[in-house]
Amino acid sequence: MNTMKYNKGILLVLLAFLFACTDDFDEINTNPNVLTADQLDATLAGASFTNALYKGTHHGFWTGVQDDIGTYGLITYLHSTLFVHYQSALPANWQTDRNGINDGWRSRGWTRFYTLAVPALNNTYKAIEGNAEATAIVDIWKVFMYHKVTDHWGPVPYSQAGQGGVAVPYDSQETMYADFFEKLKNANAVLSSASSSTASVFTGYDRIYNGNIEAWRKFGNSLRLRLALRISDVDASKAKTEAEAAVAAGVMEVNGDNAYYEVSEVTPNNMNFITGHNGWGFTMTASMESILKGYNDPRLAIWFSPAPVDGEFRGQPNGGGTVRSWVKEDIAANNDAIWGSDLRNSKAIELMMAAESFFNRSEGALNGWNMGAGTAQGYYEKGIELSMNQWGVTDAAAIADYTAGTTKPVEPNLVAEYAAVGLSTTPPVQVSVSWASSADDQRTQIAVQKYLALYPESWEAWSDLRRTDANILYPLLTTENTDANVGRGLMKRLTYLPNEYSTNTDEVTKAISLLGGPDVGGTKVWWDVK
Repeated sequence: MNTMKYNKGILLVLLAFLFACTDDFDEINTNPNVLTADQLDATLAGASFTNALYKGTHHGFWTGVQDDIGTYGLITYLHSTLFVHYQSALPANWQTDRNGINDGWRSRGWTRFYTLAVPALNNTYKAIEGNAEATAIVDIWKVFMYHKVTDHWGPVPYSQAGQGGVAVPYDSQETMYADFFEKLKNANAVLSSASSSTASVFTGYDRIYNGNIEAWRKFGNSLRLRLALRISDVDASKAKTEAEAAVAAGVMEVNGDNAYYEVSEVTPNNMNFITGHNGWGFTMTASMESILKGYNDPRLAIWFSPAPVDGEFRGQPNGGGTVRSWVKEDIAANNDAIWGSDLRNSKAIELMMAAESFFNRSEGALNGWNMGAGTAQGYYEKGIELSMNQWGVTDAAAIADYTAGTTKPVEPNLVAEYAAVGLSTTPPVQVSVSWASSADDQRTQIAVQKYLALYPESWEAWSDLRRTDANILYPLLTTENTDANVGRGLMKRLTYLPNEYSTNTDEVTKAISLLGGPDVGGTKVWWDVK
């Protein structure tokens, strides 16, 4: 990477952090500190894009209002990461570990997105005006940013976010998804016909692909495939069309295509502040223990470290609250060789991996879609191989043995905790890794292996579990949520903010109408119809 451009970019990023900051969401569209069109030109395009990329990952540093590692932890780890049992919480008073609602925690994530990430994105559009290839790349990133947010809440501000005015309308998910597909289709067309291999305006600033046009094109098509599967239950015809077009155009196929954000001193990996031994108090879960141990999965010892008391990989049940007969030393922690805080400036942030595209193609093939010349089984097994390789497991014989494995998930060490509160102790996952004979079991296998391959990217894992309804997780030991469709199971969405009710009242009321149900965690989003 060009060091001079990077250092200049860092300075401009820090300035952009300050330009984009506001205190409240109701200031988004009237913020006088956001750079205006006459202040932005191509010389600031790279720095603006650096800013939009990092903010769009939901990571942050101490460079602006609510722009810190705590915000990332609150919106990611204390919501989707706990919901999908990628982690469990040692503190007994974190209500989101029991499907509870915390207004302040999710408000931080929402506010940071709309007061920092969205202005940074809009600034980039202003700076690259007239540059078709750069605009196509930014369109792909916009879809990536927004699809995660709308899949968390349902209807959200989109088409008019950051466009001026005090009242900010919400868009329906159906409308947003239609625009997502259009943007991704058009981006592929523009990038496919580009005369250069690089969007030079982003060279030295793009911390994901360094402006590589072909890499961004594959990323956009892989995202299009992901979103096609997302709507497959609500609009099967549209899903088939979009998925087939994405695969025909070319999706990620090797780990060299993977999308990582390359971190730095001023754009660190917040996960490494939060996850390791000296972090916030997160541990391996009983659900992960059940699957990884049952499958003899080599990623177990890569992701986690054994319990100090006896060297056992013992996962903590989610939703424990004060119902606990164990102590911290009994539980397997996160492996500091991967998640240690000393790696925060060097360990890249996982955004989207090639393995996911193969699992998506496998499911698409089961749907009868044209996913290429391969088979559902072949795509499934390739997805496993790529995920293993991604985490450093490269022994072909070991991977082949894993793929042919006939063992099933096991009861976790603390299984008696489930029995003590009247819950079943039977492992939720009842399939092996070896490709099954029935289509239903094959779909479950794909869901389980994609769940593992997505780790630690919990935003997508939560969406995929809601869509597939795959039975992967043990129930919570306790719950604070009595909403229909939730209880001890999977949360269906995040609720809107108190500040929205007080400052954007009419629009949030319309959003609830678009949602089609009450503003509670049990109301399903548009595409979640099973």
